[in-house]
Amino acid sequence: MLTKIFLGKPQYLFPTYKATRKTIQIANRLYGKAHHKDNVTNAFRHALWNFLIAKKCFAQNNSVEKSVAWAETITNLHEKLMPNKPLPKTMDLHNNFVGRKVFKKHYMLETDEEIIKCFTELIRQAQKVENVKDITKDSLQLVYIEDYENER
Repeated sequence: MLTKIFLGKPQYLFPTYKATRKTIQIANRLYGKAHHKDNVTNAFRHALWNFLIAKKCFAQNNSVEKSVAWAETITNLHEKLMPNKPLPKTMDLHNNFVGRKVFKKHYMLETDEEIIKCFTELIRQAQKVENVKDITKDSLQLVYIEDYENER
């Protein structure tokens, strides 16, 4: 399925790979292994991932809308292919959505520091959720399930 998607948009293969790699590097540097749990650092990673995919693809197409659409296609596919329980899956999809919305508003951010600062501010206001109904559709607030524990 992934091969078929990239065959339709081969120009996005390397930008998507680079964005994914950069996202993991940043999350590892800032949060160690903690971002692999369903906490606020995971919300940060998902939102950042969508932002960076859109940012890297924007350099190829100069279109915010096309870049966001691609990021949505890839990250939704990831959630589809990686089985998850309903609450974590809904959380991930929502945080992906937030990352794309932030890109639409702040696509001109250039440096890693500017981008990280933007998402660090978002995690300060993130909302802890206990069920799918707690996740407000179209909200620009990151959501998480577990309390954050620093695991380096």
